[in-house]
Amino acid sequence: MFYYEVAILSSPLAPLTYHYEISLDAGYIVEIAVRNKNYKAVIISTCQKPSFKTNEILSVSEFFYSPKQRELAQFIATYYICSLGEGIGLMTPYAQTQEFSDENKADVQSRITLSSKQQEALLFLQQHKVSLLFGDTGSGKTEIYMKYFEEMMAEGNRSLFLMPEISLTPQMSKRLEEHFGDKVVMWHSKLTALQKKKAVAKIYDGSAYIIAGPRSALFLPIKDLGLIVVDEEHDDSYKSSSRPRYNARDIAIYMGKIYDVPVILGSATPSLNSYVKFPHARLRGGHFSSQKEFIYERSVENLSPMILQNLQNTLHAKEQSIVFLPTRANFKYLICGDCGHTYECVFCSIGMSIHQKSHALKCHYCNFTQAIPQVCSACGSHHLTSSRLGTAEAVKNISETFPHAKIEQFDRDVITTAKKLKDALKRFNNAEIDVLVGTQMLSKGHDYHGVTLAVVLGMDNMLNMSDYRSREKALSSLIQVAGRSGRAKNAKVLVQSFNEAFFSAFVENYEAFLQEEMEYRKELYPPYKKLCRVLFSHKNGLKAKEEMLRMQETLAKFPNIAIVGSGKCAIERVADKYRFEILLRSDKSTDLIKAISTCQTPLAEVDMDPIEFG
Repeated sequence: MFYYEVAILSSPLAPLTYHYEISLDAGYIVEIAVRNKNYKAVIISTCQKPSFKTNEILSVSEFFYSPKQRELAQFIATYYICSLGEGIGLMTPYAQTQEFSDENKADVQSRITLSSKQQEALLFLQQHKVSLLFGDTGSGKTEIYMKYFEEMMAEGNRSLFLMPEISLTPQMSKRLEEHFGDKVVMWHSKLTALQKKKAVAKIYDGSAYIIAGPRSALFLPIKDLGLIVVDEEHDDSYKSSSRPRYNARDIAIYMGKIYDVPVILGSATPSLNSYVKFPHARLRGGHFSSQKEFIYERSVENLSPMILQNLQNTLHAKEQSIVFLPTRANFKYLICGDCGHTYECVFCSIGMSIHQKSHALKCHYCNFTQAIPQVCSACGSHHLTSSRLGTAEAVKNISETFPHAKIEQFDRDVITTAKKLKDALKRFNNAEIDVLVGTQMLSKGHDYHGVTLAVVLGMDNMLNMSDYRSREKALSSLIQVAGRSGRAKNAKVLVQSFNEAFFSAFVENYEAFLQEEMEYRKELYPPYKKLCRVLFSHKNGLKAKEEMLRMQETLAKFPNIAIVGSGKCAIERVADKYRFEILLRSDKSTDLIKAISTCQTPLAEVDMDPIEFG
């Protein structure tokens, strides 16, 4: 009889011991029973016969995790403080029966010609294990990636091309497929089960040479991996908001070490972390000869007469506009104008957003929904107002002002499928839409050919967030949105903000901002310090608080750890659970991991390198 340590896939449980009559290799997926329920698990290692009685492994599958996948899972479990089962549960396994065919050799005919500056940048990237391609919008970063992909294909190697989920544009997939044909696999959450099955089959048999997708593409079973590219590396969607709370950009860098392959991080507005840590190639300017004029309006977030006048001028000239807002839905909050009563979610201590289309108030944290009230539930007043403008309300207001214009909403409430995204972009580029109103989705790598006016609202709301990266996030958003305009003709960028001095100083010189931001962050924040947020949530608020205080007391004994703060979360209740937190700071992540591991409790959820502080 053989005995094995096994980890249940995607489970927080520690490894368990089982037996089997045949010798099995580590990494294979097996089926086991725990309390009369069957689970898939992975064999971690063989072990000695334990002193207690063990159950038998029920069956062994043809699927397995490679040694490198297991090494990566172990790193995720250690660094992000989760179970090995949760770490390895992220991975797509290899199949024993799947043949990797050498007949799928790529016949590469290069049709990409780089400029001397692009060629120089490519040579720089090839000379470093991890490097940053810091290229302005339209400077030709994608051509450099594609040239590098061609070189990988000629060597018989595969390339992994990561993009934020929101940036998986039809334009990018079209561009890759036009150039590389069926050697490309696009991977994302909107694929059907059949499409995913076909995509994995192409990865298994080696016919896929370029695998493009969001953070989940990192964990596909790619043989002969030769290159990893992380485009828009500054984007927050690379960070998982659920356990394990990993950052795909950082995992990609670690994967580069394991697989001994180069990693390229690319962005027009790179994060300070990457700018400080890695050597960079700088690509300036773009292939657009048009000019941009930035105009600032000192105003709160609204569709002011100045904005409406500029929209009218653009419509009159038969040109297109984009309007950017940081918030979805109609408004952020509903407030009684007489008594000040606000409509919070009954399960979360957060204001509910108005969705006029569905005549509902909706919580964006737990999805609780209720009808929009007609009178205040506290005082009976009809004077219900809302505090912030959202996309749907902006569309409604612009449509009422310009009834003959075609105005469309462009956010996650409306663009729910890949087809809807493709169709909306096609209509916009065919000039069937005059004004596109949207959130962050507007700024993410889409090509808009005819935009001559970009309106940017709510910049001060972003700038004033309680987040050490608020300056970086606000400026980056403005630059990314502005970069979608003026590609064919001269354009105006209208920015509503009381902070013109800040934005105008850096909007056309992001490098100067990064230099200044370094001084702000030294001795306090990443990349110079490591942060960790520990969250406690429970239906019984007292229990959550007690656990937080107990852990805080133990952490205070570690000399290399600073407790920055602790107490109730900014949003105290989510999904009917009370939430408390501890924010920790240290010079080294190893000190944080060591300290937390000694006093970890089941209620504590660890967020290493947090990006959310709300």
